[in-house]
Amino acid sequence: MPRLKCTFKEFIEVLEANSFKFDRQKGSHRQYERVVGNITYVVTVAGSGNEDIDTGTLKSMIRQSGLPQGLFRK
Repeated sequence: MPRLKCTFKEFIEVLEANSFKFDRQKGSHRQYERVVGNITYVVTVAGSGNEDIDTGTLKSMIRQSGLPQGLFRK
């Protein structure tokens, strides 16, 4: 099975491909938002570029998004 691994750029691309919209930014922390019915998903992305996301941070951001982990495996 492929590893759970992703860069910040790749993570944002997956979010945008799944209807997340950029909401706001403060420093290097960007927030993306998606509304599904009565549920609003807000994901904070704390980095940018081609840096790899630490596994724990990536799992937390995936949990915030409500998306399946399979989208983020390499």
